[in-house]
Amino acid sequence: MAVVTLGAHILDVLARPVPVPGPPGGPDTVVVDEIRVTAAGAAAGTAVALARLGNDVVSVGAIGDDDLGDLLVTIMSRNGVDVRGLVRRTAAQTAASILPVPPRGRRGGGGRPILHAPGANLTLTAGAVGPGLLGAARLVHLGGPDVTAGLNDPAFFAMLAAARETGTVVTMDPLSSFPDLLIAAAAFLPHVDHFLPDEAQAAAMTGEDDPEKAARALLAQGPATVIVTLGGDGSLVATGPAGAPDVRRLPALPVEAVDTTGCGDAYCAGFITGLAHGLDVLESARWGTAAAATVAQGLGSDACLTGLDDVLRMLK
Repeated sequence: MAVVTLGAHILDVLARPVPVPGPPGGPDTVVVDEIRVTAAGAAAGTAVALARLGNDVVSVGAIGDDDLGDLLVTIMSRNGVDVRGLVRRTAAQTAASILPVPPRGRRGGGGRPILHAPGANLTLTAGAVGPGLLGAARLVHLGGPDVTAGLNDPAFFAMLAAARETGTVVTMDPLSSFPDLLIAAAAFLPHVDHFLPDEAQAAAMTGEDDPEKAARALLAQGPATVIVTLGGDGSLVATGPAGAPDVRRLPALPVEAVDTTGCGDAYCAGFITGLAHGLDVLESARWGTAAAATVAQGLGSDACLTGLDDVLRMLK
C-alpha cells in the first residue's frame, strides 16, 4: 500500500456564510448558501485528500458505533479510502464538529465558535494497529497524535521504529491548539521523519514565536524536516541539522479564499503525494502549497480537490 493515515477521525458539519457576530435579537433561522458534511480530522481529512490525489490509502482510527460513524465511513469509502482499519466503539460517539463559516474576507474570532465533541478519538490505542501494517506502507501519516493520547505508548513507538527500519517514511501533523496536548505530543518526534505543525502549534511546543527559531527547536527533537505552515504567508521549510538547517520560505498561492478549514490536511496530503512520487522535500512542499490553495477555494476539508493534475496546474 502507499499510505497509512492514523489518528483523529472527525465528521465536520459546515455552513456558510454565517454572520459574525449574529445580529442581536435577529431571526431564529439564518438562511445560508451552503451546508456540507465532510470527513475531517488530521487523519480522516488527510486520507480523503490523499485518495483524491491518486494515492492508495488505508485509514486507522476509532469512531463510534453510531449514525455519525456510518456517515463518516460512507464519505471516506466513497472517496476511495480503505476504512477497514477503523474500529467501532459502542461506548463513545464518533468525534464531530459544527463549524459556522463567516462571509469571505472576515474572520470568525469570538463570534464564530466551533462546537466539537472529541468522542471516540480519545479511545484510540496501539491495539487498533494491525500487525505489520505500518511496515507494509511506503508512508505513514500520524494525524493528530496530540488528541489520540493512547498512541503515546512505548509499544506504538516500537511499531514506528520497526517500520522505519524497513524504509517506511513517517509524517506527522498535530490537530489541537492546547499547549498541554501539543507538548505531550513531542514524544512522537524522535520517531518522525517530517513534522508539519502550523505556526501557533510550533510556538506552543517550543516557546518560540519566531517560526524559524521554532523549527530549529523542533528539528533538535528528532525529525529530519520541519515544515511550519503560516496560513496566508505560506510555509517555512527547514531541513538538516538543527544547528545549521537549510531554511526556505514558500509563498502561498494567490486565491480567493472561501474557507480555510482543512487546508493543513490538504497541505499534508500534497506533501505526502510529492514524497510518494519521489520528489525532494522542497518540491513536495510546493505540491502541498497547491493542494492547500485548492481546498481554500471551497467549503470544507476536501473542497475543489478533484485530482492531482488540477492541483499541479496551479503551480504553472
